[in-house]
Amino acid sequence: MLDKVDLSKKLPKATYKARLPYLHDRLYDLQKACWEAGIASVILFEGWDAAGKGTSINLLTQRIDPRGFKLYGIQAPRTYETHLPWLWRFWVKLPNYGEMAIFDRSWYGRVGVERVERLTPEEDWRRGYRDIANFERALADDGCVIIKFFLHISKKEQLRRFTKLQKDPLESWRVQPEDWEHHRKYDQYLIAYEEMLERTDTEWGPWTIVEATDRRWARAKVFETIIRRLEEALQQRSLPLPEPPPAVLQFRETGDYASDLWASPALLTELAAQVAEE
Repeated sequence: MLDKVDLSKKLPKATYKARLPYLHDRLYDLQKACWEAGIASVILFEGWDAAGKGTSINLLTQRIDPRGFKLYGIQAPRTYETHLPWLWRFWVKLPNYGEMAIFDRSWYGRVGVERVERLTPEEDWRRGYRDIANFERALADDGCVIIKFFLHISKKEQLRRFTKLQKDPLESWRVQPEDWEHHRKYDQYLIAYEEMLERTDTEWGPWTIVEATDRRWARAKVFETIIRRLEEALQQRSLPLPEPPPAVLQFRETGDYASDLWASPALLTELAAQVAEE
């Protein structure tokens, strides 16, 4: 699965800069619409170390209403949490109706790092697939929108990023010995991640694999996926969508407006100007 992902995808800087204002504004409008409609959403980020999860989340949260979302960076369970059902610590972080919960890492650690590093008995992490499917199905049945990202980079690209970070005195702290250990086990993690993606990609909680070699491409794909999923959630409830700029409307008649828009620099320039005027 992951070995067939085209990691060479890139987005020109000019196109990205022209597109970004619309993405920010559109997401803000949809966040507000979902708040008013009482539609909760869970957005989670998984993927390789140094793949850009943190920077994508940082950009994502810059322009949305801070009153309407909570961000959770997931670490190893605390001692008292190990004496409770393993999903308990995620249940208590779920959003209220109308809110967003954004997870930097998530319950998928059960079938990822806990599996590869042998932190959890095999019987338990194998049962984790069923637990996760049931957990996410319960959320979806209650009306929650589940958006899951896996940021994918090659082993070579991960090494390049680790090396670059370590050479920077202000950034070297971000690469810890355990990160190098995970890098050495890249192939083992690859097997675990592919099984994770295959067994937990569901109708109610589909995975979006993000080609993350080019950061602009990765960030744009994250934004567009969230926007599309929130629009679909509103439409499924027969609720009105916030009106997008006219430049987008004319492309929706032809199908995938997002893909068409990427390919039209003239329309991107027009769209950026419209957003700036509003």
